[in-house]
Amino acid sequence: MTEFGQITEQVRDEMLVAYEFLRTVEHRLQMTNDQQTQTLPDNDEGLHGLATFLGYATLDGFKADLLHHLRKVESNYAELFEDDIPLVASDGNLVFTGTEDDPDTIENLRQMGFENPTNVSVTVRGWHHGRYRATRSRRAREILTELMPTLLKALSQTTNPDMAFRAFDEFLKGLPAGVQLFSLLTANPELLELLAQIAGTAPRMAKYLGRNAGVLDYVLMSGFHDELPDADTMLEELNSLLSREDMVEDWLDTARRWANDQKFRIDVQTIQNRHTPHQAGRALADVADVAIRALFPRIADDFAQKHGKFDDGGLAVFALGKHGGQELSPGSDLDMIFVYEVPEDAEESNGEKPLSPGHYYIRLSQRYINALSAPTAEGVLFETDLRLRPSGNKGPLATHFKSFEAYQLNEAWTWEHMALTRLRPVYGPQALCDRVMETTNSVLQKKRNPDDLLRDVYDMRNRMDAGKGDSHPWAIKMRRGGLVDLEFIAQYLQLAHAHTHPEILSPTTREVFKNLSSAGILEAEEATFLANAGSFWLALQAMLRLTTEGPFDPANASTDLRRMLARAGQCDDFDALQAKLDETAGRIKAIYDRLITEPAEKLPPRSE
Repeated sequence: MTEFGQITEQVRDEMLVAYEFLRTVEHRLQMTNDQQTQTLPDNDEGLHGLATFLGYATLDGFKADLLHHLRKVESNYAELFEDDIPLVASDGNLVFTGTEDDPDTIENLRQMGFENPTNVSVTVRGWHHGRYRATRSRRAREILTELMPTLLKALSQTTNPDMAFRAFDEFLKGLPAGVQLFSLLTANPELLELLAQIAGTAPRMAKYLGRNAGVLDYVLMSGFHDELPDADTMLEELNSLLSREDMVEDWLDTARRWANDQKFRIDVQTIQNRHTPHQAGRALADVADVAIRALFPRIADDFAQKHGKFDDGGLAVFALGKHGGQELSPGSDLDMIFVYEVPEDAEESNGEKPLSPGHYYIRLSQRYINALSAPTAEGVLFETDLRLRPSGNKGPLATHFKSFEAYQLNEAWTWEHMALTRLRPVYGPQALCDRVMETTNSVLQKKRNPDDLLRDVYDMRNRMDAGKGDSHPWAIKMRRGGLVDLEFIAQYLQLAHAHTHPEILSPTTREVFKNLSSAGILEAEEATFLANAGSFWLALQAMLRLTTEGPFDPANASTDLRRMLARAGQCDDFDALQAKLDETAGRIKAIYDRLITEPAEKLPPRSE
């Protein structure tokens, strides 16, 4: 900081001396009773003992030095974070002292756009009285007082100031401390504007920030609003961070901090409409892939410390569903399966506590799952879903390659082959990944009885509609003409035509429709519509997941949210978006009915 002119050499020297002094006091405190503490004794006897331990002849000498250093730190801190920072002045008085509302303050809040200024006044007074942990220190309250005009102005400029204020209050409630963050917001008005935008339009993100305020530091880094780097670059970055740690717990926390920064960055760019839904989905999938590729080798090596390894083979991880298609939405689970292979004569691993191949890889798979989904102090990395593995929840977590192959060729249901269209290798031995994909392509390209396939797809969709169907027009996934119908069309056509057109296969739904057009299976205009409809649904789904909790109700949506949804759906206004919503769903359903429903209903009953 001295080199860049942010502090003088004198301030630097004073802070270094104070740091060394206060650190020494802390260490002596902790050595006295062998306790992790930073609290001075609350009586003269205890203080005198501490002073003697520090080498002071008198208690007064220790007190004088302690106060001297504390005042130097406070003075230098104030100069750094207060005196040089201009505050945006309010147009009128904003007084939140005492126990009663100030009439001028209430009127000024009303003029700023708050419909319930009394609630704002009462809540702010609660902040200043130390109602939350973040405002219990005097220093935090002082900075918050200086920040208040700027904060209220930023919140008032959203289209629903009262909702934005309530969301900010929830954010503040979750903060463990306030001084650092309030100083950061004071020094960086653009950060406060972003926080106000999130509070006003994305309450889910605001709650996340309340638990992870440190992520705001990441916003200030150069390139935050740029596109994410490619997966290889991100993997190099995460590996570099993980290489500094030696313990499994530290790996998990480091990976979570890194991934949460990346996910927050993508989410911010989503609400600001800085990328297409496919760019966002790909970016989220890349973050998941990188976390897996960086963590799993370390977890495997740690597991091998006790149980050893096998001379050949290994465990491979495959993505399915939206993860497989690289179309993840905010909050999506990771659909995964684990496949392993060992030499035929392998009986057990070569470690101190050997395990048979099946037990070894099942337990290692569980370690992998825990590495992603177990909650730590930094939260959860990703939730996982293993239900698409062979035999579903009844099957083992990890499947031997031969069992996987036999199951897919001889036992799997049509719906399982539909899911298999989105299989994508993420991590594991290249030879094993290649073998699994070869088997998968063979399964998907086999010639099927067209009537049986049609019946299976038709029956499966009807069962889903009966169990999870939703007629709400904003039920993006399950409504007729929504994402599920779109995905069923893509998966059905792949299973129906891949035996003669293997080039149509792709885990990404948008690419499938492009491939179907190129192969002449769909008319170009219809394929383009379906591909764009998928982008439309994914964009709305991502925005809704970030900004709403529970079913979306347009009648209760703020003007900001309506505008954000319209922009995400590439419409001029919300009315145009609702018209496009119904038109898109209606046309997808018509295509689905023409390809699947109508032909299936004309078939004779299934022969037993």
